[in-house]
Amino acid sequence: MIGNPAYPTYQVFLAVGIAALVTGLVMPLFIRLMRHEGVGQQIRADGPQQHLVKQGTPTMGGVIILLGVVVTCALLADWTPDLVLAVLATLVTGSLGLLDDIESVAHGRSLGLTPSQKMVGLITISVAFCLAAVNVCDIAPEVRFPGGFAIDLGVLTTTLEVDGATISVPWLYVAFVFLLMAGLSNAVNLTDGLDGLAGGCTMVVMLAMAMVAFRYEEINLALFAASIAGACVGFLWHNCYPATIFMGDTGSLALGAAFASLAVLTKTEVTSLIMGGLFICEALSVIIQVVSFHFTGRRVFLMAPIHHHFEKKGWKENKVVVRFWIVSAAFAALGFALYFQLG
Repeated sequence: MIGNPAYPTYQVFLAVGIAALVTGLVMPLFIRLMRHEGVGQQIRADGPQQHLVKQGTPTMGGVIILLGVVVTCALLADWTPDLVLAVLATLVTGSLGLLDDIESVAHGRSLGLTPSQKMVGLITISVAFCLAAVNVCDIAPEVRFPGGFAIDLGVLTTTLEVDGATISVPWLYVAFVFLLMAGLSNAVNLTDGLDGLAGGCTMVVMLAMAMVAFRYEEINLALFAASIAGACVGFLWHNCYPATIFMGDTGSLALGAAFASLAVLTKTEVTSLIMGGLFICEALSVIIQVVSFHFTGRRVFLMAPIHHHFEKKGWKENKVVVRFWIVSAAFAALGFALYFQLG
């Protein structure tokens, strides 16, 4: 461990800096490698026509984001069970995204793994994460709301004996964690449609989550969140418009899983949905569009996710991105304020 653990605030700021430095410096090497290997993003044919020029832009930059996070945690944090679990959930979900990206590049299409394949992967990851959180990290199987109100989701619990070890399976909480992790992973993935959008919004949210974890007296989780924010800063140097690298599903699915992991491990599952309100809006816009078109034959938005709607209205890509960053910051501030005032 480097730095002085006696000054945890300093450690958190240091984590942002180290992660940004590692990611920012290694990314150009990765970009050259991807270009040499001909690994480029496949752009959806039904998307905005101005995005077709991005076809072939190097992708899978999430690999270097995750590298920056792991290196920073290795240098600064103690590998407590909570941190190990959060990092593992992030890396495994990132690996699922990596398979999706490889499949997309290999077959030259914008879609990689099938929805059912992704769903099986997310179910496996979320169930394993939930069981480890409850049985190893002693996380209570309940959902807490601002103000102290809580719903006990451990009322339907099965206790198993495996090789002398007792494993509790809180079925309702397992289902809730799956919805949270799958929902946030896919929401961040849907947000990743404009240069700098997902990275910038994640950076803002992770800074708020770092403060939450710090107040929760989980310095190692605070360092984890701060390292993600820093890695996003380093990534944005290369991903800002016009992007020279995309994070791919490797990054977007992993970042969503990291967000969900932090929410569970700090018992801020509900507050996190407010902090990540921009991601929720992006996902809801797709759901609303699909449901409306299915039942009425009409589209609510010019195009979904909603960031494309504003592009269709004539907003420049940079304007959409910056304004969405502002909205994301407002959601993060609101969620953090509710947590601080009512938690």
